[in-house]
Amino acid sequence: MYNPGMTNFVPAGKHKLPPLPYPYSALEPVISADTVRIHHDIHHKAYVEGLNKAELAMVEARRCNDFSLVKYWENELAFNGSGHILHSIYWTVMAPECYGSEPMRCTVQKVTQYFGRFDAFMEQFIAAATKVEGSGWAIVAWNPAWSRLEILMAEKHQNLTQWGVIPILVIDVWEHAYYLDYQSKREQYVKEWVKLINWSEVERRLVLAMRRKVPLFYADEVD
Repeated sequence: MYNPGMTNFVPAGKHKLPPLPYPYSALEPVISADTVRIHHDIHHKAYVEGLNKAELAMVEARRCNDFSLVKYWENELAFNGSGHILHSIYWTVMAPECYGSEPMRCTVQKVTQYFGRFDAFMEQFIAAATKVEGSGWAIVAWNPAWSRLEILMAEKHQNLTQWGVIPILVIDVWEHAYYLDYQSKREQYVKEWVKLINWSEVERRLVLAMRRKVPLFYADEVD
């Protein structure tokens, strides 16, 4: 997820939990306030803390020239860094006021260019989110190598990607994302969740992705 255009350099160990762009209760009735609070304040925060810890451990390893634990800390970097990036995007691509909102021009154009029909694209996205094994994600990403959108399934969010892709629309289907509200009914959660998609934000992210840029927070200014 390399992004040569970003200007907001983050020093090692200085990642921060992004604030929610809406109140905890804003996504009800699709996602409850309790789920949002636990998911954001506990689970996402743990990824940020784990990422910072891993980065500082590698800083110390370089200082001491001791890489005996490099395998462990590199795994922690991949797991927690991927979790932080995907969760940061996840919060921004949902919005309470977007019930019934429509995909925008660039999104529609790029979807139909590769997937043919927009409804077929959405059906594939819903199926990917429902059927990904274990805990994981469904990810719509821009692939700059081939200049097209892709739908990816990530059983573990640090795995099963394509190098260089830029995620623009993600759904978390780890159980902590929906179990309080839907228990084992993941497919029901996914079909309700798509009602929350903030297509304006997806459009913004797609346009920036086509310029090789990856904003994490909502309304990030990217030069």
